[in-house]
Amino acid sequence: MSEVKEEEKYLMSPEVCSWADDEQNIYKIEIQLPGVEKESIKLKMHDDSFFIKGETEDTVYIGSYGVCCLIKPEETKAIYKNGLLKIEVPFKEPEFHSIEINIE
Repeated sequence: MSEVKEEEKYLMSPEVCSWADDEQNIYKIEIQLPGVEKESIKLKMHDDSFFIKGETEDTVYIGSYGVCCLIKPEETKAIYKNGLLKIEVPFKEPEFHSIEINIE
């Protein structure tokens, strides 16, 4: 009986750069995914983090990252061109809940 070997792929963290725009309204993220076809990219945005995965013939770029402040994932805009994924997502408005405390 012959053994079938699965082709192994390299697992790598993509290079990620993120920052808030000058007005502090939009969180911008740039992710380098060299050689990855747009159709193979999986991007999941959460209120406080995001997950990215993209594959080439021999490499899987994968990572999960926290963001500095809460964001609105449902309003995410993403554009992929020449191996660079550019993401813009607005920050959530801070919600401050306070209650008055009786002091004895």
